[in-house]
Amino acid sequence: MHFTINGQSHEAEVDIRTSVLDLLREHVGLTGSKKGCDHGQCGACTVLINGRRINSCLTLAVMHQDDEIVTIEGLGTVDDLHPLQQAFVRHDGYQCGYCTPGQICSAVGMLDEVSKGWPSHASADLSDPAFDDAEISERMSGNLCRCSAYPNIVDAIREVAGDEPDDRSAQAKDDVMTREVAA
Repeated sequence: MHFTINGQSHEAEVDIRTSVLDLLREHVGLTGSKKGCDHGQCGACTVLINGRRINSCLTLAVMHQDDEIVTIEGLGTVDDLHPLQQAFVRHDGYQCGYCTPGQICSAVGMLDEVSKGWPSHASADLSDPAFDDAEISERMSGNLCRCSAYPNIVDAIREVAGDEPDDRSAQAKDDVMTREVAA
């Protein structure tokens, strides 16, 4: 079977029951997407398929032979991080790092949904969804973080969206930490 993953062509002979997650990890060697619950409840395996965020543990590889699959490895490199990867570092949104690839892929997809004006369950106005903490939290609710880095993840997303509160910017947090350490 032929797959396009992170802009590259891949051939893999996989069982028709193989999930996209297992294709990525076991057949292609891309281990950034994590196997958390293997039931679609934690979001650690989130990837982008044709620009939409998908729990890769729940979808079969055979269904996505002609689709564009993007993993965390396809978003940025060590030398050229994606803006969300940079913001996660600045806001300490990665903590232990296990959920981070899924969080970042989900956030990329979520920001695309917001840019298209798609409402969520938390949207009070379906024609013009607000972009606030509650909206971001609702949209990211399929991605769990056991370290509870949620406020930092929200701040990272808001920074990339250009809607970062002044008192919660990475620089403001650094300034507070510097004052506390000096005291």
